[in-house]
Amino acid sequence: MTALTDLTKHLRPGQVYRRKDLARWSTSVDRHLKQLLAEGRLEKVAGGLYMAPRKTRFGSAPATPEKLVKSFLGDDRFLMVSPSAFNGLGVGTTQLHNEPVVYNRKRHGRYKLDGRTYDFRMRSSVPAQLSQEVLLVDLLHNLDRLPEDKADVLPRALQRAQAMDKTRLARAVRDFGSARAERLLAPVLHAVPV
Repeated sequence: MTALTDLTKHLRPGQVYRRKDLARWSTSVDRHLKQLLAEGRLEKVAGGLYMAPRKTRFGSAPATPEKLVKSFLGDDRFLMVSPSAFNGLGVGTTQLHNEPVVYNRKRHGRYKLDGRTYDFRMRSSVPAQLSQEVLLVDLLHNLDRLPEDKADVLPRALQRAQAMDKTRLARAVRDFGSARAERLLAPVLHAVPV
């Protein structure tokens, strides 16, 4: 069995691999990557990031954004948020966004992965999952980045905060919030111990 055959045995359709992950199964990873790319067994999705294509009846299916981001970061501690999710809070935002924001502990900046741009933002702590409370705190943190009028959205967001679970909202502010979100939500949370 050749080294290239041994490497291809480890490839799974739809999975994303870093170059260093593939190097453990190959003695000449760059030569093998070149061959696998030429044969169509791998596709390059970013610098040092490769995907084993998953074939469907409509052609090759892209990797899921979560797999791309996880492999790109080399870490599964991240939270991916589409600013379009703010529309679900019912505070007057109506824009559709095509650039997901990825809160993480390793990278900052805009990166293109598999033809799609992601906005990576470093945070000291990242919630395990997106809740309505975390989403509201994120909205308040990013108020100036929204295309809607801040003077219209802010009162509605504070009114929405009044209807939320105060303990969970206080935890979201403590764990994920910024000084701005903490200041804006202080009147709502003044009686809740943090």
